[in-house]
Amino acid sequence: MIYPIVVYGDPVLKKRAEDIEKESLDVKTLAADMFETMYAASGVGLAAPQIGKSIRMFVVDGEPMDEELKGFKKVFINPQILGEEGEEWAFEEGCLSIPGIRADVFRPEKVRVHYFDEDWNEHEETFEGVAARIIQHEYDHIEGVLFTDYLSGLKKRLLQSKLQNISKGQVKTDYRIQIPKK
Repeated sequence: MIYPIVVYGDPVLKKRAEDIEKESLDVKTLAADMFETMYAASGVGLAAPQIGKSIRMFVVDGEPMDEELKGFKKVFINPQILGEEGEEWAFEEGCLSIPGIRADVFRPEKVRVHYFDEDWNEHEETFEGVAARIIQHEYDHIEGVLFTDYLSGLKKRLLQSKLQNISKGQVKTDYRIQIPKK
């Protein structure tokens, strides 16, 4: 099932998501739906709050963005960042919930994460480069943080009218969106 993507202005995007209790929902089906939704929107990551679910889960597949990320398709349930290290580097990020806006965001080059997969197997792994960045971006979503929160005050002011238009649904996308309820 393809969900509409929740866009900027919806309170679910600014709220810290809740942990998922094992067997409280069918995470395999939800993960499959999230991948389907992400691919339909040409994304490389999708967090549950972006489909209106305030739970700590996200999916990633970096291959469409970078051939070197072949095989980097994962489900993260109740992830916890254990540490970030390395030089902070800039990369132009975008977000399915903030269509049409991209900006450089600085993030550390490595991230260590503890998480469960869709079979509830426990993992602790270190990722680096673009893979780390995708994880950091999606992790921010379950913490209620958007990439625009990292921008300078001036940059945010320059984007304010575009962000307001997105929150009103006045934006063109190739995928279904869910406009914030007033």
